[in-house]
Amino acid sequence: MSQPATQPSISSAAKLESALRSIIRGKDDVVRLAVVAVLARGHLLIEGVPGVGKTTLGHTLARAINCNFNRVQFTSDMLPSDVLGISIYSSLEQKFEFRPGPVFTNVLLADEINRTTPKTQSALLESMSENQVTVDGQSHQLPQPFIVIATQNPVEHHGTYPLPESQMDRFIMRVKMGYPESASEREILRATAGAARLEDLQSVVTGEEVLAMQASVEKVRVDDSLLDYALAIVKKTRESDCFSLGVSPRGSLMLYRAAQALAFLEGRDFATPSDFKTLALPVFAHRVVVDARYSSTLKKTEQADKLLAEIVETVNVPV
Repeated sequence: MSQPATQPSISSAAKLESALRSIIRGKDDVVRLAVVAVLARGHLLIEGVPGVGKTTLGHTLARAINCNFNRVQFTSDMLPSDVLGISIYSSLEQKFEFRPGPVFTNVLLADEINRTTPKTQSALLESMSENQVTVDGQSHQLPQPFIVIATQNPVEHHGTYPLPESQMDRFIMRVKMGYPESASEREILRATAGAARLEDLQSVVTGEEVLAMQASVEKVRVDDSLLDYALAIVKKTRESDCFSLGVSPRGSLMLYRAAQALAFLEGRDFATPSDFKTLALPVFAHRVVVDARYSSTLKKTEQADKLLAEIVETVNVPV
């Protein structure tokens, strides 16, 4: 970065990434995307089969930031009030008092969010897009920073409810936690004290530092040619016969923010074509819906990734 005043923020971002890598082995690309999501004021969706470290990644990210943290284990019998809070009548005050739910925190780990009903899933919509919660006609502001880290099992698994497109669009990106490589899994097996290390992990940044980094990210310069490049990809997803639903304007904005965050994390005060191309898939793939005519033996998410990757490769990268 060319401005010395932002150097401490860059150092803090590097510390955050290093803390995650100390616990999450063999998933450096996933860790980097998680940090980018935080820097871009976004919410993160982590997808994968049970047992590959989705919750561990979310928990590690929350522990590395010194601020309030709540975890909600979503189940099929949960109600929206279990997440948002509820108004209770006080006989002493002779009026209704609002009792905040677990969403009133800085970092919310929404574990297995697609195991609850759509009604409860939608309870997070307002908080994720407007940083506030409305209960009984009264709006309540959420503390800042506010980050939702949600995990979900693949929708093909028993007992899951697919997240609606409107909710998927609120997440800045979706990252996938696949099975680790043999070398990484061997290292995980050798590290018998892994759980203890997570418990002993010390916070490396404060909530105030996160807000400062987010403000610095917004100052990263983005050339107009990069905007045209991003919009060309978005336009092709909307015009393609492969998709019944293309990328939304919110998706374009999320890619813009994510590219700024990646540039900041790498110590630059300007974005590059590589930033946009690298992030196009994790930012856009969960926002498109594959048309039934193009269904294949691949899983829905894998098919969307494949078709979107083909579109990205057809768009000329600006020099």
